Amino acid sequence: MLMNEQDQFLSYNGEVLVFRLSKQKHAEEADDKTINLCVRRMVFNRDTKLFDQKSSGVFSMGASHSKFEIICCSCTTDSRTGIVLPCILMKQKKRNNVKYFLLLLHSSNQFEPSFYFRLDYELKEDIRLFAGPSLLWRHANKLFYISSSTCVVQSAPVQLSSVVWTGEIVGEGTVVLGVRTACLPESEDPDGFSVSDRAIWGSEFFGYAIQTQKTLTGTCFMPHAYSRVVSSVYVCKSERLKQQLRISLVAITHKNQLVWFQNGAPKGVCELPYEKPCSVKPVLTSSNDLLFVVSFASGNSCVVQRRDSLQVASKWQKVKCVLVDDFISSGSEQLLLLFEDDSSTDVLSTFKITDLGEVNYASDNNYKHDVPAAEGLQENGLLTVRALETRLQAGWTSVRELQQHLGLQKRVILESCRALIDLVEERTHILPNSKQVKCRWARSLLNSAKLFEGLVSLWDDVENPPDSLSKVPSLVSEVPEHFTEELWQRVVGDSLVVGVKLTESFYLSLSDISLSLVMDQDFSSISPIIKCQSKIIKLSKAFSALAVSSSQIEPPPKKMKLDLHSKSDLKKELATRSSRIQLDGAKTVTAVTSLSPLLAFHHVCCVVLLHASKQNHQNDSLQQSKKITVLCGKILLNLEDISNGRYSVKMQRENSYCTGSVQDILAVLAVSVRFSFQIVSCDCTLTPVRSWLLGEMECTPFKECQDNIFCHKAGNVHGTIFNWALKNPFEGVLTIFCRNLTVLFQCLHSLTRALPPSCCVKLLRAGSKEVLTEQLALALEKEMLTLKNSLFLKETKAENSLTWENESGKKINNAPVASLLDTEEGVQQFRKKLQNEREESVQNMNQTMNGALYQKIALKIAEAQLSSDMIVWRLA
Repeated sequence: MLMNEQDQFLSYNGEVLVFRLSKQKHAEEADDKTINLCVRRMVFNRDTKLFDQKSSGVFSMGASHSKFEIICCSCTTDSRTGIVLPCILMKQKKRNNVKYFLLLLHSSNQFEPSFYFRLDYELKEDIRLFAGPSLLWRHANKLFYISSSTCVVQSAPVQLSSVVWTGEIVGEGTVVLGVRTACLPESEDPDGFSVSDRAIWGSEFFGYAIQTQKTLTGTCFMPHAYSRVVSSVYVCKSERLKQQLRISLVAITHKNQLVWFQNGAPKGVCELPYEKPCSVKPVLTSSNDLLFVVSFASGNSCVVQRRDSLQVASKWQKVKCVLVDDFISSGSEQLLLLFEDDSSTDVLSTFKITDLGEVNYASDNNYKHDVPAAEGLQENGLLTVRALETRLQAGWTSVRELQQHLGLQKRVILESCRALIDLVEERTHILPNSKQVKCRWARSLLNSAKLFEGLVSLWDDVENPPDSLSKVPSLVSEVPEHFTEELWQRVVGDSLVVGVKLTESFYLSLSDISLSLVMDQDFSSISPIIKCQSKIIKLSKAFSALAVSSSQIEPPPKKMKLDLHSKSDLKKELATRSSRIQLDGAKTVTAVTSLSPLLAFHHVCCVVLLHASKQNHQNDSLQQSKKITVLCGKILLNLEDISNGRYSVKMQRENSYCTGSVQDILAVLAVSVRFSFQIVSCDCTLTPVRSWLLGEMECTPFKECQDNIFCHKAGNVHGTIFNWALKNPFEGVLTIFCRNLTVLFQCLHSLTRALPPSCCVKLLRAGSKEVLTEQLALALEKEMLTLKNSLFLKETKAENSLTWENESGKKINNAPVASLLDTEEGVQQFRKKLQNEREESVQNMNQTMNGALYQKIALKIAEAQLSSDMIVWRLA
C-alpha cells in the first residue's frame, strides 16, 4: 500500500504528467528508508473518451530521517539544448537543514538532477521557475535567484513586497515584475501634500531584468494606483516601437476584478464571480478566441472571454486543477479541468475538456449509448467549420480581385470615350502624364506613331508581315497609363543601382523583364550603351523569406551565344543586370552597372529602358509573346552629388534596429551574391545560430524587414545581410548575401566555431525543388507552344503559296472524270489534272521559307530550349 502520497499535475505536449511521492509500507520501520518520485504520462483517448497511461518513470531518493516534498513543477527551457522540458523543484528537510534540488524529466522518463542548494529557511513566498532552468523566490522583501549555469544563490539589489509575474520581455531577457514601496524624489515631502501618483498610493510597480540587472519603469505595465490591489499578472505581448516598450497584459486584483491593460492604460474590466483570485493564464482556441482562465483560492475557476468587452463565459466549482494544452491533438488549445472526487482513487476520473466552442468532453457523459453514426460528429463539425472559413476567405479574395478588374475596365472605358470624342471633334488627344518625366525624343516617337497607351485601335492598322525584320526598332510600345510608380538610384561601393517600381497590372502581363541604361549625350568616341550584368531577385510580400536566383550561372554544356546580326535590336546587345522584387503589391526592377566609367564624364544623363515580353492571345488560343521596349524615364548623375553622399546607402544602428529604407535594402541585395545553407542538428536545437548572429556578428534586424538582419561588425563582413529561417527547432536554412567569396568564407569559418560539432551544414542550390519543378513544367509548356506555333505559321505560309496555283486548275478538278475520257480533248485535260496534282504533292513535300522567318523561328525555339535546360541543370 502506498502512503504519504502527494500529487502534482503538469501539461506537456498534450500529455498530462502526474507526479507523486510514495514509499512502501513495509519500509517504514527500516533504518534506510527509500522514497520514490513517480511520474505517469497520461494521454486522452478520443475513442474511449478517457485518459490512458502512456508510460511511467521512477526516481528513488534516500529518505533516512528526511522528509521530502514537491514544491512546484513547470515546463522550462534547457539552456544547453534549447528544448522545453518538465522541471520539478523538490525539498528535503532533515532536522533544521533544508536542501532544495531541481530535477529535469526527459522523454525517456529519466530524471536528471540539475542543481541543488541549501538554505537556513524554507521557501514560502513567490517561488517561480523560468528558463535555464532557473529559480527565483522572495524572502524578507528581498529577491533571490539561482540558475543551472552558476549553481550559486544570488541576491538582487532590489526591495520588493510581492512578485506578480516572471517571464521574457523583448530586448530585456527575463524580467521580474513586482511591487515595492514608492521611492519618492528628494524634492517631495512624504508627510506633505504631493501630486505624485507614487506618493499618493505609497507603492509602485517596477520591473527588474535579471540578465542585465536593469530596473524598468512600471508605468509601461500599468499605473501605480493598481499596485496595492493586483495579485497576479500575465503579459500577453511585448514589443519595442520607436525606443518605447509596448506591453499588453491582463491582471487580477484583490477586488475580484480582471483588468486588461494596453501600453500602461486600462482598456477593460470584468467582475469575477468568486472571491480571492490567485492566478490567471491565457487560452487560444480553434476559433482564434483569446480566453483567460482564473483560479481562486476556494477551488473554483472561471473563464473570461475577450471580444468586444471582457465578460465571464463560464464558471466551475470544486476544481482541483486547471491545465491548458492541446489534449485532443486538434492544433489549438483546450482547457482540462480536474474536479475533486472522493469516491474514486483515480486522479483523472472526473474531468472536463472544453474550449467553450466545438470541443466538449466530460467524464460524466454517457458515451456508451451514442449511436455509431454520431461518434465522429464533433470532429466532422469542427473540420466543416474550418473548411467553410477557408472558402469564405477565398471568396472574399475573388470579390476584391473582381472589384479591381471592374475598376480597371471603368478607367479604360472612360479614357476610350475621351479619345473617341477628341477624334470626332478633330482634336489631339493628350494622354495623362506619368509620374516620371519622359524624354523628348521618345515623346516625338509616341506622337508620330499615334499610339494610345492602353487603348485598342478603332481602325485597321497596316502591320509589317511576320517574315520581315524591321530596320528601325520600336523603342516605345503600347503600355497602360502610369505603368511606373517610382524611379530611384543608389550607389553601393563601385556599383550604380537603378530601380523602377512597376504597377501590379502591368507587371502581370510581362515576362523576361530587364532594364537598360543608355547615355543621353552624344559621345562620338564611345558607345552610348552601358553594359550591365543580369540577376533576378524575388522578395516575399511580408519580407518573411528571401529567394534569389541568378541568371549568370549556366550549365557549361548548354552555354551558347545567339546573334541576330542586327544592330537595331538593343536588347540583344545589352547584358542587363535586372532584379524583380515583390513588395506590398508592386514590383521593382533594378539594374546594376559599374560606377567608375560613368564618373569620368563628371555629369551624365542616362535613359532607363524596360525590356520585356508581353503576353498576347491570338485567334488559335495559343499564347504568343511580343518583345517590347518601354521608356521609364532618365536619371542624372554627377561627381559632386556622389561625393556628398546623396545616393549612398544609409544603414545605421538605432535601438536594436537597422535604419535603412526599402530602396537601400534592395540596392544592397542587388549587388550581393546569395548563398543558402541547410543546417541540421540531431541532438540539440539550433539556438546557437541566432546567438551567433546577434552576438559575434553584431547583427540587427531591419525596421522595414525584420526577418533579415544587417551585419555591423567591423571588417570585411560589414554590410553582409543574413536571413535565418527555422523549419523546426532542429533544422533551418541560413541565407547569406555577401559581396564576394572571401566574405562568405569568413562568415562560414566563424559559424562553424559557434555550432556544435554534430551539426551538418550543406550548401543548397538556388531555389527549392518544388519551385524549380513548377518552373520546369511552365518552361516545357512554353517550349511546346513555341514549336506548335512555328509549325502552324509554316503550314499557313505553304497553304497561301499554293492557293494561286490551285485557282487555275479549279475548273478542271471540278469536272466529272467519266466525261473527260470520252474524247481526245478530255484525255488531255485529265493528263493535265494529274500533272498539276503531282506538282502540288512535290511542293507540299518540299516547303521552303525565307531566311528572316527561319531565323526568327529558330531564335524562339532556341530560347525556349535554353530556359528549360537551365532549370533541368539546377534540379540535377
